[in-house]
Amino acid sequence: MLTRIILLSVILFVTGCSSHQKQNTPFIDKLALSVKNGGFEMEDYWVWGASVIKGEDGKYHMFASRWPKKYPFFIGYIFNSEVVRAVSDNPGGPFKFQEVVLKPRANEYWDGRMTHNPTIHKYGDTYLLFYIGTTFKGEKPTPEMLVQPLSDEMVEFERKTYGSIRIGLVTSNSIFGPWERSDEPILKPRIGKWDNNITTNPAPCVADDGSILLVYRSNVPEKGTRLGVAKADKLGEPFKRIRDTYMKFHVEDPYIWWVNDHYEMIAKDQSGKLTEEYQAGVHATSIDGINWIVSKPPKAYSRNITWDDGTTINFGSFERPQLLIENGKPVCLYCATGDGPGGFRNANRTWNVATPFKK
Repeated sequence: MLTRIILLSVILFVTGCSSHQKQNTPFIDKLALSVKNGGFEMEDYWVWGASVIKGEDGKYHMFASRWPKKYPFFIGYIFNSEVVRAVSDNPGGPFKFQEVVLKPRANEYWDGRMTHNPTIHKYGDTYLLFYIGTTFKGEKPTPEMLVQPLSDEMVEFERKTYGSIRIGLVTSNSIFGPWERSDEPILKPRIGKWDNNITTNPAPCVADDGSILLVYRSNVPEKGTRLGVAKADKLGEPFKRIRDTYMKFHVEDPYIWWVNDHYEMIAKDQSGKLTEEYQAGVHATSIDGINWIVSKPPKAYSRNITWDDGTTINFGSFERPQLLIENGKPVCLYCATGDGPGGFRNANRTWNVATPFKK
């Protein structure tokens, strides 16, 4: 009898360990090879930030940012970015341009002159497209006016325009639109608080109870970018801060999703202190969306990529991570990248890379 009990205990222990290990496979080990000739790129445009969802037509629709290459990459987006939609028959692409989704409108609107950083989600039968926007008065700067070094006047113009960045939301019952566009942002900076500068980089997550968690970024003087947390009880309700202070770890470009009973996050490790690789991806989890624990091992993805033809590359930039989620599980990772040694001012070409998950 004692032998049977001991044997049963061993079996349960081994089974439990195997199950635990399977459930806790490091995020980076779940990724397959990146699709070398996939993703999304547009000639004569800078392309950045890809968010993909399966539409009612059974195809995969990518929402991304673009702005003309005649403008410098880093500062050009502030005055010229627009959100576009591209389509593919499969998650890896290549995706083909279809339309401009959020066109510029009059400068009296908060998002009248620029839209950027789209992230697409579903709430029941409603598509939710979160993004950031800004506006400015006067004429749009010419490409020559944005060449470094900027004039004092242009530095001030850029500072004021950047300072008006806010988070918005448009909705539609169809992936093809029309999109209902609000005259007000959904999250504004708070005077006197740590996030009194801007609200940007929205990372929404629709939970099983219908609530929408929204992790966002702002800039803290002398401490760089930081993340905050807001929440709406349901679609249509206002977003309210549920965390009054910023997260301690130094990351940006978060993406959040819901797994059974908890939230998960991937984000760009700004300094590389969490992952031991400068601006690699970090993985974290949270029960309440407020307090986050960095995973062990922490790395979600690397800037060292292996293509599906076996060749490798070390990208200078690999940012804005977004996931395609199907049936509650990640199917493909999308990151924005550029050629060159890295940094926003060193690229001659930018595009969005697709990296499927292992089956």
